[in-house]
Amino acid sequence: MSNLAYIDGYLNGVSRVVDTISRSDIDRAIDTLYEAWESGGTIFTIGNGGSASTASHFVSDLNKMTIVEGHKRVRALSLVDNIPWVSALVNDEGWEKVYEEQLRNLFEPGDVVIAISVHGGSGADNAGLWSQNLLRALQYAKDNGGTTIGLSGFDGGAMKSMADVCVVVPIDSTPLVESFHVTLHHLIVSCLAERIRATALP
Repeated sequence: MSNLAYIDGYLNGVSRVVDTISRSDIDRAIDTLYEAWESGGTIFTIGNGGSASTASHFVSDLNKMTIVEGHKRVRALSLVDNIPWVSALVNDEGWEKVYEEQLRNLFEPGDVVIAISVHGGSGADNAGLWSQNLLRALQYAKDNGGTTIGLSGFDGGAMKSMADVCVVVPIDSTPLVESFHVTLHHLIVSCLAERIRATALP
């Protein structure tokens, strides 16, 4: 296959996603984060592999790009970034509990957990079932008065039915799903910032 043929195929996939992704689910995700900002809740992000980098990037933008002079600030924290804590938990509690255990220290009722996963916790590889640590963290949030958002791909996986809001990138391509998760987080943060900016000062 030539480079140009591959490029055309990839960009045609981008077009299919743009045409088919659920606008209403994106809308609900933005509303959920706006409500967390209004109530002073904390937004936590989690992910594995490439999705871990998206989780970290998402929080960077939530904390920085939503600053509006005179308004309170968004409170957001990525649970992938404290490597000493992550490695201690993996060593002592196992990979499947790495995010749940951090939430036990930090989570309060009304907080939001955003889980990012290409397959949404479905499927398996050499190490076993994929992303069960994300599903455990989502369940902990739901059991303790929180709200959950999923960013998934393919058919949505287990996360589609588990999260309160799940935005599924509807294509069977890991590169395209991961790319669109970054696009989604930029869209969500930008819209959230506009919502905050349009809110009357207290």
